[in-house]
Amino acid sequence: MSVIGIVAEYNPFHSGHEFLLNQARLVAENDPIIVIMSGNYVQRGQMAIMDKWQRAKAALNSGADLVFELPFSFAVQPADIFANGSIKMLSDLGASELFFGVEDANLNFSYLGQKISQIPKSRLDFSDYTQTYATQYNEMIAREIGHEVNQPNMMLAVAYAVASEQLEHPLHLHPVTRLGSGHDDPLLQDKIISSATAIRNYCLHHPDNLTELKKYLPKGELIALEKQKVYPNWNLLFKFLKYRIESASVENLRLIYQMSEGLEYKMKEEIHTAEDFTSFLRQIKSKRYTYARLRRLCLYTLLNVTADEMQASYQDTSTLLLGYNNRGRNYLKKIRKDVELPIISKVDKRNATTGTLGLQVKVDRLFEQIMGKDQNFGRRPIEVK
Repeated sequence: MSVIGIVAEYNPFHSGHEFLLNQARLVAENDPIIVIMSGNYVQRGQMAIMDKWQRAKAALNSGADLVFELPFSFAVQPADIFANGSIKMLSDLGASELFFGVEDANLNFSYLGQKISQIPKSRLDFSDYTQTYATQYNEMIAREIGHEVNQPNMMLAVAYAVASEQLEHPLHLHPVTRLGSGHDDPLLQDKIISSATAIRNYCLHHPDNLTELKKYLPKGELIALEKQKVYPNWNLLFKFLKYRIESASVENLRLIYQMSEGLEYKMKEEIHTAEDFTSFLRQIKSKRYTYARLRRLCLYTLLNVTADEMQASYQDTSTLLLGYNNRGRNYLKKIRKDVELPIISKVDKRNATTGTLGLQVKVDRLFEQIMGKDQNFGRRPIEVK
């Protein structure tokens, strides 16, 4: 059996994601496709525009057999931690193949993963405070392997490859060339596939008429988006972040995960005069930190995620089963007794107090307030016939 894994955010699920699943199905044939998907918060420090259940349903309707949640502890992280968590989970669930979209599928990512894994850790300890860690890392990789890795999906693909090399049995990698718009293109393009960024922007600026999105989204996904009363975004959340920072003490802010090098003082200093989230980011930005890093820090701060909570979550890792079809259910029955990774089908008071699930339930409380719908308790995996 050749079990295929996919790491995804589906923010939202669109025709490009559908294309990748179709490519995976050509290889998988009757074998299962497992998706590990970020929950209600995504890697660059934002709320997802749709909840995890709707996005999981879209994936199942388009060919995925099993969809599991990538816990917040791994989902809202830089590429290396994001990749390590998701790839390890896919491996634990029995995946032997990995499909991913990338700007250049001609590169030998397995080779790149091996080469980068051999770089001594001492060379990864950067001390140049005039550049971001990401910039220094990419420059070092270019020197070591002779190839620049500076496009979003390329950087993530390399992180997958490196994470795969840490496994006892590395995954067989299947890069698939992305079609249509670029990853961060902010506007809809006259192409079959548009970027998730452009689709989100369109929802925020044209909430009363989403018909323009019908050529970029599966029909069910468009209908679900049209029914939503609110589309989560940082402009909506900024007032809550402002209150959180202004009302917290410096000592309290210092406990937040990834709060370092006096950023708590900078946040307290700048928050009062900031008019919106974009201006606040600009006011706290320095050459040391990327905007993605600062957005994640703002999200940790808003959700009051402490360094101790994050570390404790890694001592008790589990994954929430979001949905399955018949093929997925049969595969899950076959492996469940042999899988060491705890698979949660129902969230209750016993399993939702500690570990990755406990933290997930905590952070989802704000998402529930924004969206007006429970995300964990009382929910059962989606079954697609």
